[in-house]
Amino acid sequence: MTAAVQTPGPTPAPSVRCVTAHNPSPMTLAGTNTYVLAAEDAAGVVVVDPGPAEDAEAHLARVLAAAGGRPVGLILLTHRHADHTGAVEAFAAATGAPVRAGLPALCRHAPALEDGELIDAGGVRIEAWHTPGHTSDSFCFALPGTGPHGAALTGDTILGSGTTMLDFPDGTLTDYLATLERLEEAGPLTVLPAHGPVLPRLDVVAREYTDHREGRLAQIERALDDLDEDEADRITAAELAPRIYPGLDGRMAQVAEQVLAAHLAHLRR
Repeated sequence: MTAAVQTPGPTPAPSVRCVTAHNPSPMTLAGTNTYVLAAEDAAGVVVVDPGPAEDAEAHLARVLAAAGGRPVGLILLTHRHADHTGAVEAFAAATGAPVRAGLPALCRHAPALEDGELIDAGGVRIEAWHTPGHTSDSFCFALPGTGPHGAALTGDTILGSGTTMLDFPDGTLTDYLATLERLEEAGPLTVLPAHGPVLPRLDVVAREYTDHREGRLAQIERALDDLDEDEADRITAAELAPRIYPGLDGRMAQVAEQVLAAHLAHLRR
């Protein structure tokens, strides 16, 4: 299998390279995107989301090839999920680079990220945005100097295809709707997602995500209105899921139930 090394579009940015891990699935789409950030004349690079533990050594080799022989000076994590963090130990051991994330437990030789923090590394100015919802520790990384309107690495907060799941109860719909509002207000940044292809406008996609969630809330409210008041108050996500997501089974049914639980909790607040 050949290395999946690409330069994100639609307007190629010389400060960003993407290497897709070989972990495709219905949840990860084509695989987890690891990003390599560096100005053209920078001595080192920044790596965002090293990817899963499976195939870590081979993936590391592909990432270092994308770095063009330059050392890794910093590793950033968008959030805690294993398809993003499983290879952290392999990357940190091989490169000696510090690791920064929203959760202190994921950090190595560096402090946890703070919302609004400016990071200068690899010749690139990176803005760290705390964007909870998918998980409580999710961060997006904005690159003001990349592309015509800037760019944002959105982790699993915004995907390149479809919509993301909410890891409830850690990730909540209440937080997620606030995050989507923030991302919509950020403007027409290029979206560099952790799964799927590049998208041209963050504000447009964030609005579409919000409309999708609000439509789902309205659908759930209609379903609850069909029940008597006591039953509507007691019904669980598992009991309601077949009405909202008919025909699902296996892992996708479990994810749907988890997302539905987040919507119910939001409505019941």
